[in-house]
Amino acid sequence: MKSRGYAALSAKSNLVSHDFDRRDLGEHDVALDISYAGICHSDIHQVAEEWGPAIFPMVPGHEIAGVVTSIGSKVTKFAIGDKIGVGVFVDSCRTCASCQKGLQQYCVEGMTGTYNGLERDGTTVAMGGYSNNFVINEDYAVRIPDNLPMEGVAPLLCAGITLYSPIKHWNVKPGMKVAVMGLGGLGHMGVKFAVAMGAEVTVLSHSPSKESDAVAMGAHHFVSTKDIENLTPLAKTFDLILNTVSAELVINDYLNLLKLDGTMS
Repeated sequence: MKSRGYAALSAKSNLVSHDFDRRDLGEHDVALDISYAGICHSDIHQVAEEWGPAIFPMVPGHEIAGVVTSIGSKVTKFAIGDKIGVGVFVDSCRTCASCQKGLQQYCVEGMTGTYNGLERDGTTVAMGGYSNNFVINEDYAVRIPDNLPMEGVAPLLCAGITLYSPIKHWNVKPGMKVAVMGLGGLGHMGVKFAVAMGAEVTVLSHSPSKESDAVAMGAHHFVSTKDIENLTPLAKTFDLILNTVSAELVINDYLNLLKLDGTMS
């Protein structure tokens, strides 16, 4: 499939228009026109080659929302015109214990990333969502409900699921107390999801100026960690703490805030 995207031609270079070929549509594949692609900081790390040797040219993008334009002969999950999403990985071995349990992200052989890697055939370079179209096996895409705006859904395919996953896994429900460390791209997702699940949510942030944003997003409490002593009254308070902070910190200061059998994720 002929494709056009924005590519980094070398490490740390600016993105430029780039024509390339995607793989042909297989019998279990769907092709989609990309409507929106979120910008994740991981894309910046990859282009800057900060996570090890990378493959160039590189078309980044792993928060993809689009509309199905064609389907393979054995596709059953989607139809032409469906709105679908693609996230951080696009394939896996499909046979290991993890894949068989529906946990393809933990594929023993290693999942296939949306870009900066080779597709499962070992020769085709995977290119991401900063482009006009995409091809993916139907089992590695998700349906987007018609009532959701695709521009809002795209960031959920990475930033959103990163926070939704632990909230769902630890069964957050009304009456639970949840703390979200940091109020950046990930943290604000955690606040919104936890509030929607009925939890009492506290934001822990070193930026006091973010208090109004936290409250606007639904947080019930805001605690500035600029003075670590502000954490003392919160000892043994939380059922779940969602840590979205990338900076170094003294983790025990926060572990002490967990109730007995509480979890930090």
